[in-house]
Amino acid sequence: MSTTIAVAGKGGTGKTIVSAVLAKLLTRKGTVLAIDADPSMNLYMALGMDMPDSIGDIRESLTATSQTSTRPAGMGLHDYISFSVRQTLVESPSLDLMAMGRPEGPGCYCAANHALRVAIDHIADSYDYVVIDNEAGMEHISRQTTRDVDILLLVSDPTIRGVTAAGRAQELLREIRTQVGQIYLVLNRVQGAIPPAVEKEILARGLSLLAVIPSDDSVRELDSRGRPMVELPPDSPVQRMVRKLAHELGLVTLDEPIEAVSPSASLRKGAEKP
Repeated sequence: MSTTIAVAGKGGTGKTIVSAVLAKLLTRKGTVLAIDADPSMNLYMALGMDMPDSIGDIRESLTATSQTSTRPAGMGLHDYISFSVRQTLVESPSLDLMAMGRPEGPGCYCAANHALRVAIDHIADSYDYVVIDNEAGMEHISRQTTRDVDILLLVSDPTIRGVTAAGRAQELLREIRTQVGQIYLVLNRVQGAIPPAVEKEILARGLSLLAVIPSDDSVRELDSRGRPMVELPPDSPVQRMVRKLAHELGLVTLDEPIEAVSPSASLRKGAEKP
């Protein structure tokens, strides 16, 4: 049984960086499937992997009746879909990558999405961990085109707008989907203390703050050279705090304590909620 962690948030908050570093970290514990559910498909660059083919292309072919003849003779539809999904994987020794790709067009995709979800779930069950980098609108989670989620990390910058977006995402998912387990807020790119107005908004939105990631010069340096985020040094703030949040979630153990920006007592209490 694999553990699925989804990472979401509005654009520009650093969710892809968190996804990539977390996925790479979990390879120390087992096999990992990283799923890029953002149409912009940037996760492969953060991981330093080749660009994958997309599941969206398979979905489009399933809805185009003129292409049904491309299925090999004697191969059932579900076997063909599973085979096609596996063909999109970019593989490495302990970390594989899958990309959902383009958003849905104007047609009806219910049958195609159901078939793809079954195939993706079947493949993902062979991994110890699944890490999903979601787009801002979380279409694939809300439409249930990806697997159920055990842990959802809502990544925000330390702004009212970012926290409000995270709060609305939590409200939306609780309204339309019951298969999301624990939901936590991760504040990224924090310089100094968390602004009091932001703390107030976190409490007002009922968000459980799990981790605070300081601003990281190493990220900007790698970005400027077009290097993968998995090359961040072990002592960089992002690397250290992703290890800490993975420890808080019970996913890894820490060799040494890690100190971080401390939220107020009320926020710490909120982050301890199950």
